[in-house]
Amino acid sequence: MTQEQLKFNPNPLVSFLEKPMTEFTKADMLKVIEEFQVEMINLRYVADDGRLKTLNFVIQSMQHADELLTSGERVDGSSLFPYIEAGNSDLYVIPRFRTAFLNPFTDVPTLDLLCSYYNRDGEPFVFAPEHTLLKAAAAFTEATGGMQFEVMGELEYYVVAPREDNFLTADQHGYHASRPFCKFEDLRTEAMRCIAAAGGCIKYGHSEVGNFTQADTMYEQNEIEFLPTTLEAAADQLVIAKWMLRELAHRYGVTVTFAPKISVGKAGSGMHIHTRVSRNGENLYIDANGLTDVALRTVAGMLALAPSLTAFGNTNPTSYLRLVPHQEAPTNVCWGDSNRSAMVRVPLGWTKKTGNMMANCNPLEANTQVDFSHKQTIELRTPDGSANVYLLLAGMAVAARHGFEMANAVEYARERYVSVNIFEHPEVLSRLDVLPDSCAASADVLLRDRAIYEQDGVFAPALIDGIVAKLRAHNDRTLRAELAADPARMQRMVETFIHCG
Repeated sequence: MTQEQLKFNPNPLVSFLEKPMTEFTKADMLKVIEEFQVEMINLRYVADDGRLKTLNFVIQSMQHADELLTSGERVDGSSLFPYIEAGNSDLYVIPRFRTAFLNPFTDVPTLDLLCSYYNRDGEPFVFAPEHTLLKAAAAFTEATGGMQFEVMGELEYYVVAPREDNFLTADQHGYHASRPFCKFEDLRTEAMRCIAAAGGCIKYGHSEVGNFTQADTMYEQNEIEFLPTTLEAAADQLVIAKWMLRELAHRYGVTVTFAPKISVGKAGSGMHIHTRVSRNGENLYIDANGLTDVALRTVAGMLALAPSLTAFGNTNPTSYLRLVPHQEAPTNVCWGDSNRSAMVRVPLGWTKKTGNMMANCNPLEANTQVDFSHKQTIELRTPDGSANVYLLLAGMAVAARHGFEMANAVEYARERYVSVNIFEHPEVLSRLDVLPDSCAASADVLLRDRAIYEQDGVFAPALIDGIVAKLRAHNDRTLRAELAADPARMQRMVETFIHCG
């Protein structure tokens, strides 16, 4: 970061310490405590359910703060991870200084830090979501000779609130609506400011397609999208963002839900993940001739493991009420350019052909070519808000690595390219593999592919067993077909999982 970037960074700790978050140290945290007169520390960590957990500490002295930052605290792992035994479940949670931020919601100055788990011997806990993610990132870089797998998330959510009758947008036509037709723009923009102050790198926010009213309740869909970053930082940002949105919603007297399906016949919410592969800061997805073999290999890996990736990204029965034909959510294993019926999408990129758009709409500007190749991403459209973000991104990193290890990866990808709306072309649809239609089916394909995820010790075998057990516990193998003829039961199912993720 340049000095100007540090000075104007929305995170006050970055501007105060004059260094990026990745360089924060324990000494820096002690300076922050003194400068901002911090009275409390919150240790936060993500458990098996993908949500932030919290330990609150009142700072007794600087020595106490130093000890807490050094040694963390112990927690009951069996209450956080259902697949470890209560007889041997004590874990340590140790703060990661690079995640520190000032809590925007507390009455007294409070420093929050995300933590990593360690076992009784001081070793990284094998089931820990963040540890699994770090192993996946390292395995990808090792297998590709030094490439980095980077991602960014799109966080879709609904705001549920008492109905207002003025300036109502037409049902399912809320895409990029402005106030007063977008009722909860203030909530969204306040959330964006809070997330940015906590270190989140936000691309933009906007209202989404989904909006409707039922009786005395209105439902409005919004989205906050992030910028590409490391796997760990992307996961941290998404879980903090979800917590902050829920906290703000509580203060606004409304409900925020990341549920994949909110109502029968209405747009569901996904958590699309954009990917980028780089080396030394250079985007390797695109060159002068278009998409590279690096991009096609990444696509091939995601396509090959797409069915089993649902085990991490689509984790409750309502996930499969969203993944149905003839809607924008994907159902078949394919990819395409700017094609929203495809499971993997290559969105519009800025090329030399589009380099003069600014000059065209601003005649006073010179017609200069600028390289925006860093903007090119590849998007996986399957995941939703039920995901444990760390495990989902770890699975995607494994899939990307798998693409580099497939002997026929480039050909495999090209054979699954589609340029049309697949639901309007039966001859195309018939040749494409289908995604699982239930948690039970997702568990089946995870077991089939488990050796790929367990390769190089990325996913612990017992972790895969635990995920399979959780998926099968939903007992939903035929549920989607049953619910299709029973809208009332479907709605009850939606309400059961409204606060998932």
